[in-house]
Amino acid sequence: MIKFFHIAKFMKRGICLLILLSLIISEKVEGKKNNKKETVSGFVTDINNKPVAGAMILVDRHQTDVVTSKKGFYKVRITPGSMMIGAWSYENGSAEAALDGGTEVNIVLYGQYAIQGFEPARVNDDEMINIGYGKVRRKDLTTSPGHIDGDADKYASYTSIYDMIRGEVPGVQVVGNQILIRGISSINSSNDPLLVVDGMAVSTLDGISPREVKSITVLKGSDAAIYGTRAAGGVILIDLRGAGDK
Repeated sequence: MIKFFHIAKFMKRGICLLILLSLIISEKVEGKKNNKKETVSGFVTDINNKPVAGAMILVDRHQTDVVTSKKGFYKVRITPGSMMIGAWSYENGSAEAALDGGTEVNIVLYGQYAIQGFEPARVNDDEMINIGYGKVRRKDLTTSPGHIDGDADKYASYTSIYDMIRGEVPGVQVVGNQILIRGISSINSSNDPLLVVDGMAVSTLDGISPREVKSITVLKGSDAAIYGTRAAGGVILIDLRGAGDK
């Protein structure tokens, strides 16, 4: 009888431990779900219901790397707990809307800067940008080029040049080792951008370490026209470090 009592007591403890373990595992799984990023999309239009292209998307008044397409469409990933999503445009002002758990949020810009206290990241208009056949001031380019300074400390830990480009240049999409400049589409040729490394056209960027990169410039439109029809999908210019570079 006493032996049976000890066995029953042991089994009861075992059941309690299993229940406790299940609760811990469930809590961890729920925590991971709660930390999972969500995707929100929508359209940004002006007061006349016309799409606003090139508007910067903000999450809780923080600038993201997402800009609207020619049709005013955007898609951005947000973290749980985000409250507001906004849009900022030089020509149409700024506005924001509450997320309220929705996955589709449309924003209307009325020409006023309704988001107070926000200023977009400033660029140096006198910065010299390498466009392959020479260097010009940023302000003299007809479109705003994407530019990555390879000397920035944050790239020191990167292991892939694709990770270096991903999320750093508005309008540039990187999936695996494929790069696409949004807003560019060509019927008669490939939509892939022309890849130019140290002045030479290459077919892939595989094998280039971020530590070798001095700078990356993204060109499109008339600024890429010097490269001819090969640049219908835009141009990715990469300068590698020379022997004298640190």
